[in-house]
Amino acid sequence: MLNTLEDILVILACVSGSLLCIWLLQRFWPSSQRRTHNDIIGWQVSVLGTTYAVIIGFMLYAVWTSFQSAEMNANDEANCLVNVFRLADGLPAMQRVAVHQLAREYANIVIDEEWPAMSKREWILSGHETIEKLWAVTMRVKPETFAEQSSMNLILSELSSMTQHRRVRELESHSNLPTILWMVMIFGGAVTTLSSCLFGSENLKLHVVQVTALTLVLSFILVAIADIDRPFQGTVHVLPQGFERARATFAQVPPEAP
Repeated sequence: MLNTLEDILVILACVSGSLLCIWLLQRFWPSSQRRTHNDIIGWQVSVLGTTYAVIIGFMLYAVWTSFQSAEMNANDEANCLVNVFRLADGLPAMQRVAVHQLAREYANIVIDEEWPAMSKREWILSGHETIEKLWAVTMRVKPETFAEQSSMNLILSELSSMTQHRRVRELESHSNLPTILWMVMIFGGAVTTLSSCLFGSENLKLHVVQVTALTLVLSFILVAIADIDRPFQGTVHVLPQGFERARATFAQVPPEAP
């Protein structure tokens, strides 16, 4: 995982490498000698560029889809927590107070403890313990009316969904693209950039500008993929907005004495 400064340094390093490549080519193989091979270099760059563009486009789409999925899953987990909190109003007083208290506790743990831990690719068990307590409290309910039975069943359904969303969030916080795919993208970018440097141009300054622009775009895309690839780390990451809204919802209900 790279921070913003490291992202900028990577982009600058890629651009500097492409400029160094042009300088070395000019020194050992001047553009006047390369110009006669422009027709061969041209179709080679065209094929490489098209193939690499398809690969990069697919990877960018894949990581962005995963990012949106992680964001939606986190919001669904928060929605389940709010539903548990509201459905507890149909339980007996003792269990209702306990569920409300545990729901508030879970929201605080996720926002204040789990999200900072996930940004470091770590995982804590406090939230899991709170969910276990929610299950235990709900299972101890002895419904005496149809309304209490319905509330209990609905809470168990929401708890089941919330537990599933939590497990998915744990997996997503540690997921990333396989190394082989990164090798393909980095190697493909290097080959494409090198091929563009081989052109023999009469206007060296224009050639330098074009190669710099190409390198800048490719390196920026790779950095963006690396950043979005880990949805809970990096400059662009999933925020606990769903749980913050849930905590705001809970704050509207005055806590009851146990």
